[in-house]
Amino acid sequence: MSTGRHYQNAYVTRNLDKAVEGFKQYADLRALMEIEVPVKVWTPKGEGTGVQKLAFAWVGDLNYELIEPKDGDVLAIYRDALPADDRLVFHHVCHVVDDFDALMKRVESQPFPVVLKGGTPGLLEFVYVDTRPWLGHYTEYVWMAPERWTAMGGR
Repeated sequence: MSTGRHYQNAYVTRNLDKAVEGFKQYADLRALMEIEVPVKVWTPKGEGTGVQKLAFAWVGDLNYELIEPKDGDVLAIYRDALPADDRLVFHHVCHVVDDFDALMKRVESQPFPVVLKGGTPGLLEFVYVDTRPWLGHYTEYVWMAPERWTAMGGR
């Protein structure tokens, strides 16, 4: 399943600060936002909270999400993909959608399992689908309220 507008490539790392420095040195950054945040999520193994250090680096209209998982068993989807060293490893693409409920109806009727879901209703909602058998990577879908999209650096 592929729908919505692809706007983001996401990478995992053990060293977010080093990854951000690489973007500052080698990319024409339009915007950069860094946060460390606890996130409540659902996984097939249950619900829980994970803490992750994140950076959102905008190069033109493409966003690079850099993820350093910090704490929480629910973040295994990221932690299991980490390399042994500090380099970045590609993890998933993200598509923004206009209607999250309609998206979830489509997700329920396709063959790829949901592996992570979360967000804040009315502000931002996301779901990860395991499209690795088809595409070789996960696919995330996100819906954001317009003010959240703007705050994230979208235009």
